[in-house]
Amino acid sequence: MNALAPDRADRTAPYYRPVAQECALFEAAHAKGLPLLLKGPTGCGKTRFVEHMAARLGRPLYTVACHDDLSAADLIGRYLLRGGETEWVDGPLTRAVREGAICYLDEVIEARKDVTVVLHPLTDNRRTLMIDRTGEELLAPPGFMLVASYNPGYQNILKRLKPSTRQRFLSITFGFPDAATEVTVVARESGLDAARVAPLVRLAGMIRALSGMDLEEGVSTRLLIYAASLIAGGMPIERALQAAVVEPLTDEPDVAQALRDLIASVYG
Repeated sequence: MNALAPDRADRTAPYYRPVAQECALFEAAHAKGLPLLLKGPTGCGKTRFVEHMAARLGRPLYTVACHDDLSAADLIGRYLLRGGETEWVDGPLTRAVREGAICYLDEVIEARKDVTVVLHPLTDNRRTLMIDRTGEELLAPPGFMLVASYNPGYQNILKRLKPSTRQRFLSITFGFPDAATEVTVVARESGLDAARVAPLVRLAGMIRALSGMDLEEGVSTRLLIYAASLIAGGMPIERALQAAVVEPLTDEPDVAQALRDLIASVYG
């Protein structure tokens, strides 16, 4: 598996605070060559978790931010004209397979439907990638792992993973960490001391618990880190929270005012 020794991996891996047994499950999936699907809201730590585990296991990582126009060719590769000659250029998925790397498809549900067709042979016992344009059939070596993520909160009838795709993956559901863990994470990432981070986390809990407000999602841990970073840099709290919490969460004046009222209730 060519993993780093645990002590060396811990020093080089991006910081991640485990919440349950997700690290052990990732390691077991990697060892067995099984694909993994991460489910959870925006900004709860899915991408950081994959970065942490790739470094911990000593594997190269190819991250693809999926979007409406992402096609199978974008992942596999295409012929390009260079210096008057046509040559084949591998896409990130093909490079990951060739190198025995980890390929992370962030928000895979946003990609075009032809992408899932390409993924299917990589997510069963075949572990193969067919490159139709070159005639190659690549067998994924030990070390290769396919990881995908999506946000179930944004699912609709037009964008939903089919059961035939979902059932090819092991799955982990991510949520926001408990308050004590979130304080530790935000303080470490932002440089703001824990005592000043605690009100931010309390505010986040209040926003996430709101019902009847026109918010698609509650404030993410990522936004709390942004806010704490601004405060640590000397920005007034009100201005930092306006930029890092209120504005990213809503464009509606009434909702924005309600959020400012919550901020005032926490900070006085």
